[in-house]
Amino acid sequence: MNKLLKYIAFFVLVGLLVLIRIFEEQLFYDPYLAFFKSDYLYIDSPRQEVFKLVSYTTLRYVLNTVISLGILYVLFKDKSVIKFSILIYSVAFLIFISMFLYFVINPKQEDYYLFFNVRRFLIQPLIALLLIPAFYYHKQRI
Repeated sequence: MNKLLKYIAFFVLVGLLVLIRIFEEQLFYDPYLAFFKSDYLYIDSPRQEVFKLVSYTTLRYVLNTVISLGILYVLFKDKSVIKFSILIYSVAFLIFISMFLYFVINPKQEDYYLFFNVRRFLIQPLIALLLIPAFYYHKQRI
């Protein structure tokens, strides 16, 4: 893949992540979007449909993951990087969705800040922001 095509693919994939973020309110059911924009530490958790919320959160995680894997492939062109990343994303999903479910089912004001951060890992491509420098560093060391 020549450099121009690599840059185009990279920016298109990053653009898709940005579009998901821009249109999150229209694309996904998430009553916590407005909740966490407000003074959430002092108000009660919003009403939600748990199955629908978990389904849309999972969909958003999968979309971000697929696009992030595409970015990792464009940057590193290494199938072992993708395989390892899939493992990381899968384990992270199981851990974060379990914690997410706990916080949704048992909302407590003292847990809101931790819930906010767990939710952030599910709905934003933060894992990619951790993996890209890690793989770059690993590639430089070899």
